[in-house]
Amino acid sequence: MKCKNYYCSCIRAIKHTKGISLLLMRLVLAYGFYGTATMKWSNIEGVADMFASIGIPMSHFNAYLVASIEALGVILLVLGLWTRFITVPLMIIMIVAITTVHWANGFHAGNNGFEIPLYYLLMLFALFAHGSGKIGIDHLIKRKCCGRCECGCSGEDTKYEQPKAI
Repeated sequence: MKCKNYYCSCIRAIKHTKGISLLLMRLVLAYGFYGTATMKWSNIEGVADMFASIGIPMSHFNAYLVASIEALGVILLVLGLWTRFITVPLMIIMIVAITTVHWANGFHAGNNGFEIPLYYLLMLFALFAHGSGKIGIDHLIKRKCCGRCECGCSGEDTKYEQPKAI
């Protein structure tokens, strides 16, 4: 019984790190997308030409679209704003990057394989599933608008109780 209580208290303590881990994941992804977005914007014509060479339709439009989504993603991920929404187009970009550019090179990042885009895809999916966490604007908006959030807190940082059935 003592072991079970110790285990439960450890799990409760670890749960408090969820917000920090989601923040760190957002910041790592934002840093990674910052590099690719600035590279694309610095040579957008080259990116459009590369897109055309690998068979991506409307290469100029898609080059601007991808660069814009990545740049917007950097801002929104850092702020923790609309996190679940921005992860969807970013995941699509990663899937397209894996299938069109990286897959033929194998898994390893050293060979320009799909290792790093896969890690990004998995982190984006985790953010899609869990949201931005407590350290982000999404959390503040949810507390303000809904009076509560999935963590059970409210605008006054009190526990949320289910309304009683009438």
